[in-house]
Amino acid sequence: MHLYLPIAEMSVNVFVILGMGGGVGFLSGVFGVGGGFLMTPLLMFIGIPPAIAVATGSNQIVAASVSGVLAHWRRGNVDLKMGLILLVGGIAGSAFGVWLFGFLRGIGQIDVAITLSYVVFLGIIGGLMFVESVRALIRTKRHVRRKQHMHLWIHGLPFKTRFRRSRLYISVLPPVVIGFMVGVLGAIMGVGGGFIMVPAMIYLLGMPTTVVIGTSLFQIIFVMANVTFLQAVQNQTVDIVLALLLLVAAVIGAQFGARAGAKLPGDQLRVLLALIVLVVCGKLGLDLILTPADVYSVWVGGN
Repeated sequence: MHLYLPIAEMSVNVFVILGMGGGVGFLSGVFGVGGGFLMTPLLMFIGIPPAIAVATGSNQIVAASVSGVLAHWRRGNVDLKMGLILLVGGIAGSAFGVWLFGFLRGIGQIDVAITLSYVVFLGIIGGLMFVESVRALIRTKRHVRRKQHMHLWIHGLPFKTRFRRSRLYISVLPPVVIGFMVGVLGAIMGVGGGFIMVPAMIYLLGMPTTVVIGTSLFQIIFVMANVTFLQAVQNQTVDIVLALLLLVAAVIGAQFGARAGAKLPGDQLRVLLALIVLVVCGKLGLDLILTPADVYSVWVGGN
């Protein structure tokens, strides 16, 4: 069964889109990420233009994150205070990112910018996460204890406040900066930023893994909702038909994912997430290197 997408100007198989949305929603619930790092490349792989994939994928991330947050909230795994501070930086970063997206699209470089951003960020973050997660598993098997919170330079910054749910007393500046970076990436790459936010909250801020997942999803909801609205108004790149299909499937998938994630240890979750990130990065990297089937393309400037 095929359906025509008015903004993407192409027909797609409905069941393929529903399957993709459900699968990414499941991963969102398991790992505490919006799933955009996987959804946007998948949409591009089936022929959706990168600009449309990025903007429309943002809407799907909102749906998956809402569903995931509800599941984690019932378990008490959301630090509301930390989430609100991350949100301050995220809203500012998403507004700047949408402006930059429009600028790159105007000069005809948005497709290259999106693909390169994925290869660079997924490669670095996935590699670091995989190495650290493997080390953590080895320490666990050898019964080597590690300090819950390591003292880093960020713990000496001013404007400190107490985050009781996360058992932290740190400056509000690092969460704001992390939120800003995630907001920019959300606009340019169509990702919730969980692949950066989750390791940053664990290794830089020292938050417990169980609290990180729910808090990450909470922040992602509002940042990506802002990205979706701004992309639709300023760049007209949100395909509502595609977005609705992804939304329905993602909500259902995230509920099952949250239940599955609660049964897996934190170290194993991080290893799995790192492997998925590296696989997606490798596929995008090959697409940049290999000669495309259609060597020539036509681009029309303007919105």
